[in-house]
Amino acid sequence: MHHTDAAMQACIDNCLKCYSVCTGIAMNHCLEAGGKHTEPAHFKLMMACAEMCRTSAHFMLIGTPHHKHTCRECAEICRECAEDCEHVGDMDECVRACRACAESCEKMAA
Repeated sequence: MHHTDAAMQACIDNCLKCYSVCTGIAMNHCLEAGGKHTEPAHFKLMMACAEMCRTSAHFMLIGTPHHKHTCRECAEICRECAEDCEHVGDMDECVRACRACAESCEKMAA
């Protein structure tokens, strides 16, 4: 299946947005809030999500067909991160960015 340039660009944009949001919220909001926001499992998941989003965007930008694999993993991590951030609470922007990225990455992985 060949993806349109517009669909791929939308996915790249969603990945970079999620990378930016997860990194920014983890390093600012979570570190300042402390408590459950800085529990290792949650914080590591946010960092893994951000890095996987950056990697998926990079794979699409360089045009390798391996983006299907990174996008599949990215969608899985983003869904997990969205659920975790929703559970921790007060992280709506992160939840939205993760879900949008997961949806576009699922399309790219197909």
